Amino acid sequence: MTALTIGHLAKEAGVNLETVRYYERRGLLPRPPRSPSGYRLFPAESRKRLRFIRRAQELGFSLREIRELLSLRLAHSTDGAAVRRRAEAKLADIEAKIKTLESMKRTLRKLTNACAGCRTTSECPILESLDREE
Repeated sequence: MTALTIGHLAKEAGVNLETVRYYERRGLLPRPPRSPSGYRLFPAESRKRLRFIRRAQELGFSLREIRELLSLRLAHSTDGAAVRRRAEAKLADIEAKIKTLESMKRTLRKLTNACAGCRTTSECPILESLDREE
């Protein structure tokens, strides 16, 4: 088995060195044994685990959710439906965020269209809109 130092692991997984340390502190990466000189010696499988974590984050999963996915991955008795439910929940969450962002975009577009670059900020429809109580 080939052991990787933290620097080699970070480079091979395409993450920052501090990211590896952070995931280790958060329990997403098991604490590796250390060499006699104190260097962390990660097993080669850590590279795959780090890539899994990074890819899950790119898909919008939180670290808590990633921890759950990792535990499901390790529990061989878990059926794929449990993983699918989590992915569907994340998809619904993303769709809700998109709706919110689209609404924000429409509002900002209306406000910027209403603003002709006013001469004074006291006449600015953008600032007036932000100042309104609703």
